Amino acid sequence: MGAAGDMLTAALLELHDAPEAALTALNQAFTGIAVLSMKQEKKCGIIGTHLTVSMKGLVEGEERQKYPRHGHHASLAEVREFISGLELPRKAIRDALAVYDQLAEAEAKVHGCPLENIHFHEVGTLDAMADVVSACYLLHELKAEKVYASPVHVGSGTVRCAHGELPVPAPATQELLKEIPIYGGEIRGELCTPTGAALLKYFVTEFGDMPVMRVEKVGFGLGTKDFPRANGLRALLGETEDATQQVIELSCNLDDMTGEELAFAQERLFQQGALDVFFTSIGMKKSRPGVMLTCICRSEQRETLLRCLFQHTSSLGIRETACRRYVLNREIRTEYTADGPVRVKHAEGYGVSREKAEYEDLKRIAEEQNLTLREARKLLD
Repeated sequence: MGAAGDMLTAALLELHDAPEAALTALNQAFTGIAVLSMKQEKKCGIIGTHLTVSMKGLVEGEERQKYPRHGHHASLAEVREFISGLELPRKAIRDALAVYDQLAEAEAKVHGCPLENIHFHEVGTLDAMADVVSACYLLHELKAEKVYASPVHVGSGTVRCAHGELPVPAPATQELLKEIPIYGGEIRGELCTPTGAALLKYFVTEFGDMPVMRVEKVGFGLGTKDFPRANGLRALLGETEDATQQVIELSCNLDDMTGEELAFAQERLFQQGALDVFFTSIGMKKSRPGVMLTCICRSEQRETLLRCLFQHTSSLGIRETACRRYVLNREIRTEYTADGPVRVKHAEGYGVSREKAEYEDLKRIAEEQNLTLREARKLLD
């Protein structure tokens, strides 16, 4: 039944280990300007969570000027200022800003105006911003490695908005859903909102059939309107086998090679595609110290790396062990600082998430600005 910000947030709350605590953290971040509450309801006999956002503490004068409020046509600058000022994890803030950047680009394109001139109407209201921020925060909390979604049900007919009566999906929603599988049907009404479309576009890794997975939790977020079908969005949290890899360890014991020869052999193995190459100090026959060279590779690289090992080491025999490797999903993004771009490695999975700036980029900044490596790293904080 499509996707809207409140339905996504409600479904994600049901997946959270401590939904009440998550809701409290969000309400503390919104400092009373917006108050989120959830309650159990039924749609077509199915129990789910309905999320509401109420506006409090907004009075004429400074508060109106400081915060984009319900009904106010907020500019992109106002939206960014509001979201950036929230006391929430940095990644959740960054994601929420990126979602609104996508919304702004879609609005600018369909209205034919510069990005800086965009003024949000429905998606600039405080409750819409609270939905976007909340969904980003909850996805950060859940630490999902991948997000899959079915084709998006957009509804049919027309919808009334600030620009008048428009066809479903609304133009900005349609722009956001380009290259994403969508379908209509007999349900009359707007089932996918611009905020829902932007959140799906930003977070979903792949649209299509649900992958084979062991489901651990199910969340059901309910919409406000009633239709012949249950107006809800279902979210499933589980594990797939994508995070494991079959690898091979090739190893040999060496006691008659110099450090330079070992380093050269390691370099050549990496050039031939080895996943990792390392040395372990060992004791060998006749009490001689030596090293064990271990090369980790994929099975299809076996022959190439065996030849490389025999060519560049003095070994007369190489052992093979089949292993299963568990890995975190990794990606590299670029952050732009006043001193230039810095590549940041982000890895997450198995309930952990970590980031590390690329050493070579930090080294360049430290040398250029006469800083320590620690001081250069703090530029990203």
